[in-house]
Amino acid sequence: MDSSTTIQQRLKVSELVGFILLLILVVTGPLFLPSSMHYFRLLVGLFFGYVLARSYTGFAGSVNRAYRNGSSRLMRTMLLMFLMTAIANVAFIAGTKDITIYKLEINPINLGLLLGALFFGFGMSLSSCCATGTLTDLASDFPRAGVTFVFFTIGVFLGFPLQNTQSWIKNSWFTSPSGKLFKQGVYLPDWFKWDHTGGYLGAIVLTALLVAVFSYTAYLYEKKRRRTHQYVDVDTEKYQIDAAIDDMNAKENLSTYEKLFLKPWTLKQGAVGLTIGFILLMGITKAGWGASTPYGIWFGKFINLFGVSTSSLAGFTHLPEVTFSTPWLGNPITVQDLGIFLGSLIFILTSGLWTKTLQSVTKLNAKNTCVFALGGFTMGFGTRMANGCNVGALYSPIAELSLSGWIFFVFLVLGAIIGNKFFKKVFN
Repeated sequence: MDSSTTIQQRLKVSELVGFILLLILVVTGPLFLPSSMHYFRLLVGLFFGYVLARSYTGFAGSVNRAYRNGSSRLMRTMLLMFLMTAIANVAFIAGTKDITIYKLEINPINLGLLLGALFFGFGMSLSSCCATGTLTDLASDFPRAGVTFVFFTIGVFLGFPLQNTQSWIKNSWFTSPSGKLFKQGVYLPDWFKWDHTGGYLGAIVLTALLVAVFSYTAYLYEKKRRRTHQYVDVDTEKYQIDAAIDDMNAKENLSTYEKLFLKPWTLKQGAVGLTIGFILLMGITKAGWGASTPYGIWFGKFINLFGVSTSSLAGFTHLPEVTFSTPWLGNPITVQDLGIFLGSLIFILTSGLWTKTLQSVTKLNAKNTCVFALGGFTMGFGTRMANGCNVGALYSPIAELSLSGWIFFVFLVLGAIIGNKFFKKVFN
C-alpha cells in the first residue's frame, strides 16, 4: 500500500467501530461518571489497556515466556520499568514534608505476602494472565480470560474475610519508621537517612542494584537456554523485533495510518508508556496503580442481584456495607479497570486485528476450563493474602520504594515455576 494512501481510504468497518467507541467514551464519559476523578480514571485505564495490548506486554508473560520459551526480554524490560517509575516517583515524594498525602503501597512483610505471591504466581502461569492481563485478554481471548475472570472474582471475594481479620496478613514481621505510617511495611529511604537526601538517593541506588542483579540473572538464564538449544522464539517478540528492524533499515513502506495505529510498539516503548501512566496516577490521584480489589466487590454485587443483602455481604467480608451498595461505576478503580478492557479492545479494532483475534481464541474443553478456573481462583485468593496483585503488590510497591515489592517478586517467580511445572504435567 502506497504511503500516500489517505486514512479515509484505509479504514475498515472494525477500525471505524474502534474510533467511534473511543469517541463515545471520551465525549460521554463526563456525563455518566460521577466525578472528574472518575473520568480521569477512565482515560488512564484506556491508556493502560491500549499500551498493554499494542506492546504485547503483560506481567504474567514475563515469567511464562522465560520458563516456556527461554526469553527473559519481557522480564528485563519490566525490571527497567520498575526503576524508571521509582526514579520518577522520587520527584513527587522527596520534596513532600508529609508523605502520608500519598497512598503508598508500603505493604506488610509477613506469611501472607509470601503465600499470596506463591498463589498468584501459580495462578498466572495456569491462566497466562494476571489481574490486568485478564482485563486485556477479555478482549483478545474471551474463553480463557472469561473463565479466569469469573473465578478470579470468586477468589478475591472469599479472600476478603482473611485479609481483613487475620494477623498473619495484616501485621508485619518488621517495619521502618515511615512504614508504620502506612501498612507497617519497610520504606527503603528509612534505611538511608544518612545520605543527605532523606534516604532517597540510597533507596534508588539499592533499587537500581536489585534491578541490575535480577536483570543480569535473567540474561544469563536466557543465554544458557540459547546455548543448550532450549530457546524458542516468542511469536509476538519476533514480530516486534522484525518490525523495528525493518523500520531502522527503511524497509517498511507503511501508510500514515499503519504507522500511527497498526505497527506494534516495542517492549521498551510499552514500558515507557506504562511509566507515564503510573506517573499521571501518582501526580493526580496521589496513589499508584491498583486493580484487583474491585473483582471481589463485583462478585458481591453480582450475588446481591440474587437476594444476598448488602449487610450480609459486609458481615462476611468485613468491609463497609457501602462497598456493595455504591453504584458499579461509583468505585474509581472499577472505572479504571473497565477502561483497561476497553483500551485493549480499541487497539484490536483500530489495528484491524479483530478478525484475526476471533480466529485465534482458545477452544475450551473440560481440562483447560478447570485449569483456567484454578488459575483465576488462586490468583484472586492470593491477592487478598499479599494485599494486591502484580500492580498492587509488585509494581506499585517497588515503584514507591517498598521492600515488600521485591519479596513479592521473588516468591511470585517461585510460584510461577511451580505452576508451569504443574501446567506441563497436565497438558503433556
